[in-house]
Amino acid sequence: MIRDITLGQYYSGKSPIHRLDPRTKILIVFAFIICLFMVKDFIGFAICAAALGVVVAISRVPLSFIMRGMKPIMMILAFTFFLNIFMVDGHILWQWRFLKITEEGIYRALFMGLRLILLIIGSSLLTLTTKPIELTDGLEKLMSPLAVLHVPTHEIAMMMSIALRFIPTLLGETDKIMKAQQARGADFESGNIFQRAKSLIPILVPLFISAFRIASDLAMAMEARCYRGGRGRTRMNAIKFGKNDVFAGVLAVLLIASLIIYRRFI
Repeated sequence: MIRDITLGQYYSGKSPIHRLDPRTKILIVFAFIICLFMVKDFIGFAICAAALGVVVAISRVPLSFIMRGMKPIMMILAFTFFLNIFMVDGHILWQWRFLKITEEGIYRALFMGLRLILLIIGSSLLTLTTKPIELTDGLEKLMSPLAVLHVPTHEIAMMMSIALRFIPTLLGETDKIMKAQQARGADFESGNIFQRAKSLIPILVPLFISAFRIASDLAMAMEARCYRGGRGRTRMNAIKFGKNDVFAGVLAVLLIASLIIYRRFI
């Protein structure tokens, strides 16, 4: 289960999506998230899903690899689904004591579940097709206007990039700790959901120790390479917009415009 999480991982490739400027991809992801919250029915979701499917196909990232990242959040999806089914009032289809299933609840559950799935896939595609250093540079460039207000844009971008980069590392450490404790007789699979959650508590202490050790190693490595922040820092490969970025931006604008027109006039 731990190894199935793909958020923060980079899938090496040379597709047109991989070659886009990181700023373009970040802005398009934000635009896609806005589109998901603009949508009010399943036809709008179908438009967003079709656009996302085209991007996945162009990126050449295997769909099985992307969907593998959905496994760890199935519990959240299931919780969201059942919470909406039983907590939304409307035309009652089934009722037992205080539990009831309504038509509106089923609609809301499917609606929220689909929105969450598309949101996660779209966000994961950003990290799967963008190298961590490129993501850092893109975030820093996008936040550069805030430097006038003395906001440490480089440091913020670096922290966000490091956080994403070390998600797979910490998940790998968690997997190692769980296997080591299972070899010593620990049981993480049996019992109800509360018992299984309680059995994970002994993992936290060694995981925190490992996280601090990794952070210390990273800090020493950065100091050994004379890292002093963003001021005066040069880049081997400068990021710049190209024709493909303009084309991708136009398509993103067209997607938003089509959803606005559909929402207002249809």
